Amino acid sequence: MEYEHGKKRKVRNRQQTKANFLSLRYLTICLCCFFVLLFFLSSNRISVRSDSLKPSLRVPALSVLSSMDSIQRSFHGRFPPLSVEDRVQFPDHLLLILSTRIGRDVKGLVCVYHGGRKEETLVLPSISSDEFDEFRSIVRCPKAPLNYSSSVDLQFKGDLVKKKKVSDEKVHDWAKVGYEAVIDGDTVVVFNKGLTRRPHKESDPSYYKCQFETGVEVLVTQALAAAQEVVRCVLPESLKVNPEMARVSVIHFDPRGRSTPALPSVARVYGSEKKKEKKSGKKHELCVCTMLWNQAPFLREWIMYHSWLGVERWFIYDNNSDDYIQEEIELLNLDNYNVSRHVWPWIKTQEAGFSHCAVRAKEECNWVGFFDVDEFYYFPTHRSQGLPSKNALSSLVSNYTSWDLVGEIRTECHSYGPSGLTTVPSQGVTVGYTCRQANPERHKSIIRPEMLTSSLLNEVHHFQMREGVGHMSLVESVAVVNHYKYQVWDTFKAKFQRRVATYVVDWQENQNQGSKDRAPGLGTEAIEPGDWNRRFCEVWDTGLKDLVLSNFADQVTGYLPWQRQQQLQE
Repeated sequence: MEYEHGKKRKVRNRQQTKANFLSLRYLTICLCCFFVLLFFLSSNRISVRSDSLKPSLRVPALSVLSSMDSIQRSFHGRFPPLSVEDRVQFPDHLLLILSTRIGRDVKGLVCVYHGGRKEETLVLPSISSDEFDEFRSIVRCPKAPLNYSSSVDLQFKGDLVKKKKVSDEKVHDWAKVGYEAVIDGDTVVVFNKGLTRRPHKESDPSYYKCQFETGVEVLVTQALAAAQEVVRCVLPESLKVNPEMARVSVIHFDPRGRSTPALPSVARVYGSEKKKEKKSGKKHELCVCTMLWNQAPFLREWIMYHSWLGVERWFIYDNNSDDYIQEEIELLNLDNYNVSRHVWPWIKTQEAGFSHCAVRAKEECNWVGFFDVDEFYYFPTHRSQGLPSKNALSSLVSNYTSWDLVGEIRTECHSYGPSGLTTVPSQGVTVGYTCRQANPERHKSIIRPEMLTSSLLNEVHHFQMREGVGHMSLVESVAVVNHYKYQVWDTFKAKFQRRVATYVVDWQENQNQGSKDRAPGLGTEAIEPGDWNRRFCEVWDTGLKDLVLSNFADQVTGYLPWQRQQQLQE
């Protein structure tokens, strides 16, 4: 209405001559006819995109309107052109890497497949989209149907689908590809699949070189270290001073000096990373890194509790979650918990992800803990002697900061069972699960990232230290990790869906069924045993439960702070 009134006032002010009035009237009639024509041609396809809050005008692909394509694209709001830079074929989906950032969970993205005997075109909804790094985005598409090419295109739903012949655009096989790279001082660390499968061992770096393609030149440098999926090479001088992008790949040489073609790669480094590398100010004493999948419901309890123990910074490596993890992290940051989410779309690469995180955290943190969202540090001596447990974990590691010969602190784990429960405990895992196995199982580590070996070799539970640096193993009475490993069945059965560690067999596979990475007696199928809620229960231990209730529960309502959503619902 304000627009119409304003237009009328302008008309009245300009009605000084009849000629002017007629000119304006004719102009108005022409504009109205133009928009009426567009309305009928659009066939009622004017919509508003909820993610950009801007109108998106869609016009059918008529030959007379081919010149309107650029106008149509401009109505996609804030979205740049959907330019697919790389494609990676996984066993169950296809990953598209875009050369621009479009955001997380963009609505209306569709995957376009080409193929068939008649050069047919098939359009399927995308699975998800996400921001990938500082410059790129990713979109996950369904696996190409039979007889269709994996060279998939991307567009918005409702846009004109253009037929084309099956292209020769490269689709990388996940079994053999370089997938990540990060600058570390005057070196670059490159992460690869299919390069070497030697678990827990270093390789001879003289057998490897790194190739950098900048679009202007191709540079090759020698490797300095190599282990498992990781190769560290010298950073070219030009990338130390020029903020340009380079695709990084690894070249392998056999003992006779014969090289194979460079490993296909989607990994990128940006020269600008070198300039942003140094962080000003004091380092955080204690940070934590974890890799997770669909753990949003359990994240708040884990972060709030360990922040109380003294953790100051959180690195969350999100391995293809499709829950509300981003929203949960944003809420935690509103409460000043200093959590960052790093998109890590690479399946079964936990060791590599931890190495990547160690490099990122080195400039910010004195110590970095690597443990999962179902693992909680607890200090039995503090509880039994009435000592305060707040900041106990950060105080513990700070005692060793000045020790040049200690680069890792190891803590044993106790595995807890369902404790008689059949539904997810409303007060969280620390209060709900109180029965565990008698003997400790494995350990978790907190490391000093600058003391790691240059190969970044790790076995998930601990890293390899450089020569002359050792570790400190804590006794159970000082500290222990409560590992809520065997939870109620509805939670636990998700472990059958996927495993994140590189060298751990998925539970559906009929291998290593006696491994500690499996639940004893379960086999390969997610079938709930009749006595599941009573299993893995040898010792009733309420130490951490009592600590949590006495320090976190509201004195009036009894609510714990991570029960926020439940309080809002009631």
